[in-house]
Amino acid sequence: MVNVRAWVQVASTVAWNPLAGNFISGQIYRGKLKQICIPALNCYSCPGAVGSCPLGSLQTVLADPFYTWSFYVTGWLVIFGSLLGRWICGWVCPFGMIQEWLHRVPFLKLRLPLWMRWVKYGILGLLVIYLPLAGVQTLGLGEPTFCKYLCPAGTLEAGLPLIGLVPGLRSAAGRLFAFKLAVVLAVAVLSLMIFRPFCRVVCPLGAIYGMFNPISWYRYQCRREICVNCGSCAATCRMGVNPSQTPNSAECIRCGDCLQSCPHGALRQVFGLNSTTKAAAGE
Repeated sequence: MVNVRAWVQVASTVAWNPLAGNFISGQIYRGKLKQICIPALNCYSCPGAVGSCPLGSLQTVLADPFYTWSFYVTGWLVIFGSLLGRWICGWVCPFGMIQEWLHRVPFLKLRLPLWMRWVKYGILGLLVIYLPLAGVQTLGLGEPTFCKYLCPAGTLEAGLPLIGLVPGLRSAAGRLFAFKLAVVLAVAVLSLMIFRPFCRVVCPLGAIYGMFNPISWYRYQCRREICVNCGSCAATCRMGVNPSQTPNSAECIRCGDCLQSCPHGALRQVFGLNSTTKAAAGE
């Protein structure tokens, strides 16, 4: 499954960013396809992008004084989340893929404290929702705060390529870009030591999809009558989840490693809505 997932990650990255010629010309596609949100974290301003990042779209609308809420973007997030949960993070997110590649480099490996998984929910509430809305209320116009000040995916996919391609942007790059570049470097270094640190601690999109994991159409299920609590699945999981106890944890990215590691086949994939309650309970 690991090889299959790697190919799906690469294919989805190409699917979200097929306009390779724009990485030479420095152009940004602004056609009608940009009105459609893709499911994963992928910057709108990436030269190769043909769709919009749902987080960026949501913040842009919230920061606009003529709108209160984006039901269109929210609807997409609900659809993606209710169907697949954090499978999206594990299989089709370009920035998640990059972190995984970096983690394969031989380097000191560290464990992430469990409490840090809650930070992304604070970032979701503060930077993605509250501050763009507060900017409208106090200044008349808000900012897409998370995208502008923190998101390393935007810096890597859009900021660095465009600064390299457009001379005028190089002279305009200032302290903010330097700070965001430092964020990218920090995530890169941490990825060498910790599996998907941005996804586990920072990513608001992962926080949103994680809340759907227990009720999504695609879930995991632990069959208690077979499980012997050997701990193989927990030892295999790189996201810090114990699948035998919480197979639908908000941290699970559905990578499938635990399914392969279980010596008794107690863990399985569940599709559909008929066994939502049992799957959420881990039965």
